[in-house]
Amino acid sequence: MNAIYVIWLREMKKYVRNRSRLVGNLAMPFFFLTFLGMGFNSMGITGLPEGISYLDFLAPGIVAMSLLFSSMFAGVSILWDRQFGFLKEIMVAPVSRTSIVIGRIFAGMTSGVIQAFLILAICMLLGVRIANPLGAVASIIFIVLIAMSFVGLGISLASKIEDMHGFQLIMNFLVMPTFLLSGALFPLDKLPAWLAGITYFDPLTYGVDGLRGLIIGTSHLPVVLDFCILGCFCAAMILLARHLFNKTEV
Repeated sequence: MNAIYVIWLREMKKYVRNRSRLVGNLAMPFFFLTFLGMGFNSMGITGLPEGISYLDFLAPGIVAMSLLFSSMFAGVSILWDRQFGFLKEIMVAPVSRTSIVIGRIFAGMTSGVIQAFLILAICMLLGVRIANPLGAVASIIFIVLIAMSFVGLGISLASKIEDMHGFQLIMNFLVMPTFLLSGALFPLDKLPAWLAGITYFDPLTYGVDGLRGLIIGTSHLPVVLDFCILGCFCAAMILLARHLFNKTEV
């Protein structure tokens, strides 16, 4: 537990001190909400649930987008630690590598929760309608699952890829399709059947749908089903990160 806490504390100090990263992680969601959300909101997009504006519909997807991008950054952090020798120092310490993985996952989850609620606050300032305040609080469950899932995926990739440029290319190849296919920007029930079928293989789809159900009160699938599928994916990514990190060599 002490090793987990130390790793978590180090990563949180890096997060707090890196002001540019914090501002950058909030700036992109803000511009999406301001220009895309309010722009299309004034046009009156058809096909949305009754009583839901496009800005309301978009807000949970933007929260999930910020979690996706910031969580995958955990892999970049491991590559930097490997390059500068810190990773070797902690891996030869008398602690299990599992503790190192859990500490990093908890740190990514904590920063993700902070960021998600800051974005929710921005959404409310822009006029997003929160259907149920208790639902917005309960959305922390999906926020935690999304963050832990993609931190685990980022660690898994960084455990197998040693080149920074190669990691960034693969991350971009995964991140953008994952975001675009999640239904964050458009209703899933309005897609062609073949494309809608592909979206169900995207784990972020269930995170976005669950957040949407809790925050604005409408979802494409039952929220319980979203929770079960996303929870299974989260557990699989944590186990995969643990397995691959235990096998990595520095």
